[in-house]
Amino acid sequence: MAPSDTSERRPSRAKRAIFCVCLVLLAAALAALGTWQVQRLAWKRDLIARVDQRVHAAPVPAPARADWSKVNAAADEYRRVSATGTLANDKETLVYASTVLGPGYWVMTPLTLADGTAILVNRGFVPMERRDPATRRAGEVSGPVEITGLIRMTEPKGSLLQSNDAAADRWYSRDVAAIAQKRSVGAVAPYFIDADAAANPGGLPVGGLTIIHFPNNHLVYAITWYGLAAMALALLVFIFRGEIGRGRRV
Repeated sequence: MAPSDTSERRPSRAKRAIFCVCLVLLAAALAALGTWQVQRLAWKRDLIARVDQRVHAAPVPAPARADWSKVNAAADEYRRVSATGTLANDKETLVYASTVLGPGYWVMTPLTLADGTAILVNRGFVPMERRDPATRRAGEVSGPVEITGLIRMTEPKGSLLQSNDAAADRWYSRDVAAIAQKRSVGAVAPYFIDADAAANPGGLPVGGLTIIHFPNNHLVYAITWYGLAAMALALLVFIFRGEIGRGRRV
């Protein structure tokens, strides 16, 4: 082989070597992403199983003030609870909602407990035309009442598209602290309760509309990442075989 041919091949081989190293790193990264999705799949399946168990369990007393600091989404969200108190109907707050029944509002009402503390309760849905409490007075239950439903975590600031405007009393998420401050509720639990489907007098609000859905596409993602890793390795094998073939012809 002429010296000029050798000098021309050296940069080409160096570039291929660098490219092969990059392929190895890329395949390793893609395989790591696939493994991470497999781990996420196991976590999601466990989450779905735990939530399903909570939703269908017998109700337990809602966490009292002494336990508020311990309440968190991982351990408590969607836990079925009950609480007894008096609904402060004059302090209800309407939060915009889009449901299977159409657009309207969640009726968020403080439930005052025997110890003077309160839990914000999502009593359920009312349509746009029943926004005014005067159109649904029958549903304003007075006296002691037992509320059964699911623990939900506060939704601060607003929705993905719109922020809450407390000054204008426009609400797009169930922000417990902000609503309690606006309505001068006082000591309020850091969570709220989505009331179950037990019928309210007059038919409104309509409870039991909690949507429990956890997208679980992790298996598809894992297969995709592993597939891309396999493609990177296949390209690497193709390059190696080409190098071996060229070496035999020299």
